[in-house]
Amino acid sequence: MESRPLVVVGAGAAGTAAAIEAAEAGVPVTLVDENPIPATLAGLNVPQFFGQRFARDLQDQPRMLERMTAVNEALAKARVAGVDVQLGTCVWGAFRNSDTSRVLDGPQLGLADRDRSWMIKYDRLIVATGARDLGLAFGGWNQAGAMGANGAHSLLHHYQALASRRMVVLGSGNLGLNSARLALKAGIDVAAVVEVSSSVRGDATLSAALQGKGVEVCTSHALKQAVGRDGEIESVVLIEIDGSCAPVAGTERVFAADTVCLAIGLVPNVELLSLLGCALAFEPELGGYVPVRDDRMRTSVDDVFVAGDVAGFHDAMVLDSEIARNQGRLAGVAAAESLGAIDSAEAAARLRELQATDADADPTDAPSRWMQWLQALLNTGGSDVFVCPCEEVTYADLVDLRPPRFLNWEANRGSRPSLKALVRDAPVNPDQVKRLTRAGMGHCQGRLCREQVALLLADASGMDIADMPVMSYRPPVRPLPLRVMWPHDESEQVRSEWAKWFSPTSPVLG
Repeated sequence: MESRPLVVVGAGAAGTAAAIEAAEAGVPVTLVDENPIPATLAGLNVPQFFGQRFARDLQDQPRMLERMTAVNEALAKARVAGVDVQLGTCVWGAFRNSDTSRVLDGPQLGLADRDRSWMIKYDRLIVATGARDLGLAFGGWNQAGAMGANGAHSLLHHYQALASRRMVVLGSGNLGLNSARLALKAGIDVAAVVEVSSSVRGDATLSAALQGKGVEVCTSHALKQAVGRDGEIESVVLIEIDGSCAPVAGTERVFAADTVCLAIGLVPNVELLSLLGCALAFEPELGGYVPVRDDRMRTSVDDVFVAGDVAGFHDAMVLDSEIARNQGRLAGVAAAESLGAIDSAEAAARLRELQATDADADPTDAPSRWMQWLQALLNTGGSDVFVCPCEEVTYADLVDLRPPRFLNWEANRGSRPSLKALVRDAPVNPDQVKRLTRAGMGHCQGRLCREQVALLLADASGMDIADMPVMSYRPPVRPLPLRVMWPHDESEQVRSEWAKWFSPTSPVLG
């Protein structure tokens, strides 16, 4: 099994900065990033919410690799520093000994590319996996054309393969405004930026610039429905809302658009940290659950560090990527010191310099904004919208704890548990609700529904969203073909006599 002193997961601004800092200190570093991803994975909205709005170019991996490398100059600098850069390689699992396991000879990661999977051991790990799009359901969001801001940014910036023609953006924070700006720069028409609040939340200068280019900013509005045919969005219906997020009758407006870009918020990608047992805390100003870490970016697990959006996302980071780079440098120096590559005095001086420029988050309660959006979308779109499109679980299904439709739950309505009963017995847990309804069990592995499930359960049960446990993660955290997980084919005997294994007298069933 391969082993490295330091593995960095994620080759964005934070990850490359961490890898370079540690490598220049003399640490052998492996930098892993899953981009460029296969088109088949993008079609499952993994790792980002791509919404079927990518061009055929995405299927050309060499071209995508060339484009991705060209826009990320830090990758070339990392290679010059001696970093082992492995692109197109995802991390599907993270493992370490715990109270229930003592068999591993050290912490390790499960890696996979398009052809194979393997394990790698590490002495130190820096997780710079960034953030993913917050999914909030609206009528028609299961059609092609509904996508997230991070998905749009990835297709625009890394791949130059966004196939949208006309876009409506939901959210007027810096994330939404910047998404609209990038779309216009790429030649995509932006019909409107929609905001449920009564005023624009993001940078006023950027908002004015967009309006000067013909983008309509619709405050105190929500999206009622995305309308289309043949599974493709063709237009959206907006409606004005009042101060209680209730729709105002007779205020519907129709905008032609083939894309709805969800830019309401981003959520830290904490899957690997959760698997490793790193302590997570709910920090509303940082996008929900984030790793507990010290001023050197070290988590509660001594050999694991974090950097960038995974350590907490806030709106200022959209316009200032230097925040993520600085956190990466902090983590790189701290990891190098912990490995003995630099002495404590040198590390302390460097860390003091970096900590002096480390920015604090905006004091904004992101989940409160999410709840406002969720309430507005519920009030305007109704409770029959799929909150979990993979498993076809609606808002009403979730709150009523209805079993999967293939179990014919209508016939067993009187015997199933209720959310009120669960609340009486114990605090609501999203994992329990997942097992009852299958919300979060689809091929996107809960990326589109985790937060809105938690918000809905908190609202329906009267719990504070901060007290709602995080829905658990299990490997593989990326959908992988079986041939990648286990490349060995069955024997000729099994292939020719497979039916025997299912007979009543077989050693398995007999």
